[in-house]
Amino acid sequence: MDFNVKKLASDAGVFFTRAVQYTEEKLGQAEKTELDAHLENLIARADCTKNWTEKIFRQTEVLLQPNPSARIEEFFYEKLDRKIPSRTTNAELLGQYMQDAAKEFGPGTPYGSTLITVGDFQKRLGGAEREFLHTSAINFLAPLRNFLEGDWKTISKERRLLENRRLDLDVCKARLKKAKSAEAKAAAAPDFQETRPRNYVLSASASAAEHELRVAQTEFDRQAEVTRLLLEGISSTHVNHLRCLHEFVEAQAAYYIQCHKHMQDLQKELSSANGDTFPNAFAVNASTSGVSTGPSPLSTATLPGASSPSRPPNPSNALESSTLKIEEVKPPATGTRKAKVLYDYDAADTSELSLLSDELITVYTVPGMDPDWLIGERGNQKGKVPVTYLELLS
Repeated sequence: MDFNVKKLASDAGVFFTRAVQYTEEKLGQAEKTELDAHLENLIARADCTKNWTEKIFRQTEVLLQPNPSARIEEFFYEKLDRKIPSRTTNAELLGQYMQDAAKEFGPGTPYGSTLITVGDFQKRLGGAEREFLHTSAINFLAPLRNFLEGDWKTISKERRLLENRRLDLDVCKARLKKAKSAEAKAAAAPDFQETRPRNYVLSASASAAEHELRVAQTEFDRQAEVTRLLLEGISSTHVNHLRCLHEFVEAQAAYYIQCHKHMQDLQKELSSANGDTFPNAFAVNASTSGVSTGPSPLSTATLPGASSPSRPPNPSNALESSTLKIEEVKPPATGTRKAKVLYDYDAADTSELSLLSDELITVYTVPGMDPDWLIGERGNQKGKVPVTYLELLS
């Protein structure tokens, strides 16, 4: 018990001495031992790595799980070392709702059968999202978390120990300085009335202070070397995080490729299933979904020195040529859009509308119309316009 009390008293004394030294340094009343430039650079690099890794980690968590309540729940499961329960993704839940609604509306109806189809693809999207979340959590989030909760805690502990060793060293330096000053002062005016000359006592005190300084310097140098080795390991951390970042990007790319493929398949299936009811439901997206072979307005407009696309073939659809009369076409109640003209266009006949680059027109489609063409209106003028010459705005 005496040993514990003595140790506690000793630790309290050391803590108080360090606190006094630290305070005097902040007030500019005591000298401070500076670390070498290389170690200072390593510390600054480590702090930068920790701060940005923490920000990237937190934001990646938000990206993968936007629901804060779910993130808190996952945090508690991890701290309790329990398996996180599997959650239904929003897309999977939406798909299930659609299929349940189809049962109520009747799976044989057009709306019901479409709900079943879309619901199935929503579930596929949800499955792809689940796989992406799982892969990203293992290959990207876990290494970042291991660094913050493992390696960085070790580095921080050794840095605190180095700071304590530095404070002890500076305390010993200050103590030796005071002992030397007192010894010099006593040597100048000795007190011969003392049984034991004061300068002899002060000389012994200075010798003890020098010994303490040598011990403190040795411990400081040893701890500085340990800290330096740990901080140099940050380079290996960067290499590891770089590999994890590549894996995260690959998982993200694979996820978006899967989503794009599912949506293309869904568009094709809906287009073939509902073509009679909605013949031009996906005509507007033809240039960007890969269905149309014509050039994309956005891709041609953004390339430096891009020339205007070739004139699309004039529609030869028998239904359109026989029944579609421009003067009789009426704009739909909904579905009209604004479009910006990318290139000048000269009308080939009276059914087409000439265009000037950069002007804004209103466009829409009508049943039975070729998907490479739209109806364009500019004031009182109206006529067919090629999709590849336009950039749809809204």
